[in-house]
Formats: sequence, C-alpha cells, structure tokens
Amino acid sequence: MAQVRLSKALERSLYGGHPWVFRAALHPFDCPPGTEVRVLDRRGRCIARGLTDAGPIGVRIFTLGDRPIDDRLLSERIERAWALRARVIPAETDAYRLLHGEGDGLPGIVLDRYGTCAVLRLDGAGAETLVERLVPCLQASLSSLGVRTLCLRTGRKRDRKVRTLVGPEPDDEVRVRERGMRLRANLRAGQKTGLFLDHRETRFCVRGIAGGARVLNLYGYTGGFSLAAGMGGAAHVTTVDVARPALSLAEHTFPDNGLDPAGHETVARDAWQYLEEARRAGKRFDLVVADPPNLAPNEAARDGALSAYADLHAAVLPLLRPGGLYLAASCSSHIRLDAFMDTLRTGAHTAKKRLQLLERTGAPADHPRLLNFPEGDYLKVVLMRLAE
Repeated sequence: MAQVRLSKALERSLYGGHPWVFRAALHPFDCPPGTEVRVLDRRGRCIARGLTDAGPIGVRIFTLGDRPIDDRLLSERIERAWALRARVIPAETDAYRLLHGEGDGLPGIVLDRYGTCAVLRLDGAGAETLVERLVPCLQASLSSLGVRTLCLRTGRKRDRKVRTLVGPEPDDEVRVRERGMRLRANLRAGQKTGLFLDHRETRFCVRGIAGGARVLNLYGYTGGFSLAAGMGGAAHVTTVDVARPALSLAEHTFPDNGLDPAGHETVARDAWQYLEEARRAGKRFDLVVADPPNLAPNEAARDGALSAYADLHAAVLPLLRPGGLYLAASCSSHIRLDAFMDTLRTGAHTAKKRLQLLERTGAPADHPRLLNFPEGDYLKVVLMRLAE
C-alpha cells in the first residue's frame, strides 16, 4: 500500500479528528486521486488511512490507525448516519441531508433526500472514485426510506450534470415537505442539490416570528424563508432574487400551501439595487432576511467579503421599523463567527443603529460537524432586533 508522510507536526490535530491533511504538510508524493494510503507520522508510524485528492488537500482521512477503507467501513458509516437522522429529523419532513461528508466520517461524500429521490454529490477527485462502491452500500438503506431514485450530481453552474444511478429518472422539479410546509426543488438546475437544506431550522425560526409582519427576503432563491413567513402569519412578504426561474418556483409555494398569493410579491432584481430603490421609496419592514450566496469561496476573497457583509448590513438596517428583526446569515467556511459578528457591528455603526442580539445558530443536526474541524462549521445565522 502507498504511504505518505507528515512533514509538519500535525499528529495531535489528526488524533483530535481533523479530516484533512494539506499537501503542504506532507513530504512530496505521486499518487493519483483516490489512492488509499497509509499516513505516517514524522517518525514513520502509521496513524491513519485516507484517500489522496487533487489540489491543496493532499489526503482526506477516513480512519485513524491502520483500518482499511473497505465496503464494510463504508456500510458502517452509512448505517450510523441513518441512525442519527432517525433521531433528529422532525415530523412531516422528507427533505434533509442523509450524509454530511466529513461530519459523518465519509469525507467528500454528501447525500441529500428529496422525497422519493436522493442526490449524491462528491467533493474532490478522491471521493469521485468511490461512486461504484457507494451505490450498493446505499441502495438497501435508501429503499427502506421509500427512496426509489439515486442521482449523481457533478460540476458547477453551467457545467452541472445530473446522472441517474439507480431507479427511474426523476422529474426536474420535485415536491417535498419540511415540517409540514410544501416546497418545490429543481434537482437539475437548482443550487446545491436543489434546496438549501441547512436552513431548515432557520426557516422554522422565521415561521415563529413572522406573525403580522411585513417581511423582506433578500437573495430569496426559491422562497423558503418567504413561505415560512407566510405560514407564520406574515401580513405581506417580498422575495428578491436575480434568478427569475428560482422566483417562479417561489411563486408557487404560497398557493401550494393554501396561502393567498396576493400576500407574496416576487421581485427579479439585484439585492443591492432593490435596497436602494426601497430606501428612496421610504419602504419599511418588520423582518428582513439576508442570506447572500457565498461571498468568500476562498481565503483570498475573505477581506472583500467582510467589507461586502458590513455594507449589506448598513444598507438593510435603515429599512427596519423600530423593534424590527434582522436575520443575517453567512455560508462561507472562510469567515468565522467572530469575524461575521464584527461585520454586524461595523454595519450598525455605519447605519447609526443599535442592535440587540437575540440568537446565534448554525446548520441543523443532519449536518453534523466535527469538533476539531472548524472548516466544517460553515453556516452562521444571527437574529437581531433593532433597538428603539
């Protein structure tokens, strides 16, 4: 078996559970992505096994010690992940994450359920080599949930492709339930695997605080937050997004759930342009949700993203009525919670507003994170109130 050797003092980090070894922390090696390797410490002892990858991440760790990455290991990890979901998924919900990569001991492997369909997404060239081995390990467990179709989603944006691995071809648009709400997801063209499943509990929070409110949902995508607000009794909801196809799905969610579509306005506009128009028109809202796309996809973009977040907060806060609520989120793993909180302080200072911190949350329990893997704790959600 191929071996790679640490060149830096990372033994403690690996024993603590960090699942990545960056190429820069290893002696040079020449293995194609997906090669199973023993990881040796600086004294030449085997401390883990993993799969090699391309790019900055040299090896993704699957096991500590010298246990092989075989079908038995994959099946055990899948069964353990299924057991967790059986305990934490709320009632009337059939859209959620079944496998969360590193958090479930399966680095680079993500599997999302959408009713009778499941979508597999693989992060990294190493994980992509496991497809043929994963399918039989997944089939029996998926069947027990009533999932008939397993798809593989690859590529990003215009290069995105969806290939059916098992079962009948899925419809482009599927309907799912989330805590009783009926949502629509586009499995072929939608972002991530179709929906932002990591915001399930955030949507539930919005549902609980939107009663009687005029709500603005920026970067609204398919309108999950908007529907949650409507289900919670909002007086009126405005959904803003640049993607007209996503808004067309959002427009269906109100009548799908027995809500009056007259209570929901969709605006195909850049969020910054809308904020300026709203400011000039003197519009005011009781609740604003701002969950922009990843503004820092890499470390080089971090400083620019922090400035953009602060500017966004400064533009949103003047649109809130006194006592209004602001729910701000960041999905970038390159921006830590303390840095995101600093952008809120800066934005409030610029807007000359005082904020009360009500709640800080992240991804729900079907997106488990390893304690010693801060990169995996990517989602930050902060709920605040405009002080009078």
